[in-house]
Amino acid sequence: MDAEAQESFRQFVANRSSALLKTAVLLSGGDRHAAEDLLQNALIKAAGRWRQIDEPEAYVRQILYRQQVSRWRLKWPRRELSVAEPPETAPGADLSAAAELRVVMRGALARLTARQRTVLVLRYFEDLPEADVARVLGCSVGTVRSTTHRSLARLRTLAPELAALSPAGSEPPSRDYLPVEVRP
Repeated sequence: MDAEAQESFRQFVANRSSALLKTAVLLSGGDRHAAEDLLQNALIKAAGRWRQIDEPEAYVRQILYRQQVSRWRLKWPRRELSVAEPPETAPGADLSAAAELRVVMRGALARLTARQRTVLVLRYFEDLPEADVARVLGCSVGTVRSTTHRSLARLRTLAPELAALSPAGSEPPSRDYLPVEVRP
């Protein structure tokens, strides 16, 4: 890698690594160490092809998604998540409900398959449209839709307590009761 490409790569890593790490943490089921390894391996692969990459962030994200699916297939044992210090809180704020929601959601996401977790992260965390998710994962839009539907159903089954923890009125209405526009 020449000096110009090396500097470009360093700037990319400095500017985008925190956002990429957040995605990697979600993909790895909350295991920060596994997420750091995942991101590091993705950046190493990207560095090797840096001069040929047109859209570096999209390229690195696709490596993250595919590596996580490959890691899941290896059936690595899940490790306990430990942190050095508790997260900071605002003075006087009761964050127990939000913390409980995060713990329940992290546990439920960790019990999904890597493909299901990846589709949900791309659709709802990354806020990508179905067509972009299909392009990133190399499958059809119909596959993304069905995987999303099945993943959400499994998430509801694995963690029914999520409905009780969500803020009142935050659930969308059932499809059976959506208003229908009648045109003459």
